[in-house]
Amino acid sequence: MSGGFALFIVGWIIIMVSLMAIGGFFMFRKFLKRIPKEDGKSTIDWEEYYVDQTRHMWSKDQKELLEELISPVPELFRDVARQKIAGRIGELALSSRKKRITQDILIEGYILATPKRDHKFLVKKLNEKEIDMTPYQTLLEN
Repeated sequence: MSGGFALFIVGWIIIMVSLMAIGGFFMFRKFLKRIPKEDGKSTIDWEEYYVDQTRHMWSKDQKELLEELISPVPELFRDVARQKIAGRIGELALSSRKKRITQDILIEGYILATPKRDHKFLVKKLNEKEIDMTPYQTLLEN
């Protein structure tokens, strides 16, 4: 076996092990979210519940705004992000007994459901749409 071919095989093994580790990590995270908590429902079950309970409360404009806000998420993960964010927005809407999903609830739910690193895009997008960020400053700082 030549030295070049041996290096190719070793490199290929390293790449395959790395890709399998990355895939396993994401599968394990999904598995952890499916494990039932003390109340008997998993995190994903609660997200689905809130989305189903508030499906009728979404207007076309709010759906479009949510799609704009999740647009930087890679296509592969966009459905998961949409479910998580919409679940959090639905939870806020139900807990505050709203009859409709408003822009305020949508933005607050987005801020609470996403990591801090994603808030830069939110601020940029809301500035483009000329939406006042003042009511959300305390949420963005936490």
